[in-house]
Amino acid sequence: MTVSSDNGDEVLRVRLDLAYEGTEFSGWARQPDRRTVQGELETALARVLRMDPPPSLTVAGRTDAGVHARGQVAHVDLPPGALAAAERRGEEGTRTTTERLVALSRRLAGVLPPDIRVHAVTEAPEGFDARFSALWRRYTYRVCDAPGGVDPLRRREVLWYPRPLDVGAMNVAAAGLIGEHDFAAFCKRRDGATTIRELQQLHWSRTPDSFLTATVIADAFCHSMVRALVGSLLAVGESLRPVEWPATVLTTGTRDSGVNVAPAHGLCLEEVHYPPLDQLLPRARLTRRVRTLTHPS
Repeated sequence: MTVSSDNGDEVLRVRLDLAYEGTEFSGWARQPDRRTVQGELETALARVLRMDPPPSLTVAGRTDAGVHARGQVAHVDLPPGALAAAERRGEEGTRTTTERLVALSRRLAGVLPPDIRVHAVTEAPEGFDARFSALWRRYTYRVCDAPGGVDPLRRREVLWYPRPLDVGAMNVAAAGLIGEHDFAAFCKRRDGATTIRELQQLHWSRTPDSFLTATVIADAFCHSMVRALVGSLLAVGESLRPVEWPATVLTTGTRDSGVNVAPAHGLCLEEVHYPPLDQLLPRARLTRRVRTLTHPS
């Protein structure tokens, strides 16, 4: 898809589907003097495409420090001719846009660090915006309450909880949080940003080997929202709080000091879902609105 840049020039919008192991990153967003996913990706793109300054990425969901992703999505707008730099010598001008994007994917694999992988690089369809066109994001949070601790091979993606957890009680408590609410009690506020979100699914499951997985789906998430929700439900699972407590906290509309934010390493962005092609632009326009509640929490 070609779009107009801020200065009116036409640029090619490219979609990137990627994954990363978040342990060594200070989150997604570029920060001075810190290693971030955005910083590494933009540096790699600049190197492969010979762009100075580097291109700027737009992402579906900014993950916090230590959070992982298997299904992250971003887009980047590239000027005409930029893709030619990814071609091998002697092939300049002989490939289609699709072939050039495949070549870019291979080149990125060669220069990116091993804790970031770009699985696919494709031309974005008309109306696509990685952030605003998304219908929902799906996260998982993984916990192990086995007395002997977590498998050491999974220590970077699973939280060990040293006390037994009651999954049934956690799911009863989670049910009271589903729907469109102001989640200010479970978020870190940002100036000018709304904390109204539609939580579509929050459910825990357990496997026989003492692994618990929370599946969390919402149209969007506030800063630290998933980890705060998980922290409140872990307190219920340990019988430190009654099953009604998380929903009661939600109605206060203010951050509760009793809610412990769960550690980052158990959280992973698994999937970002988009509507059919003809609904991408209307969805982006709808998402950009400032939301207000149509009913009380």
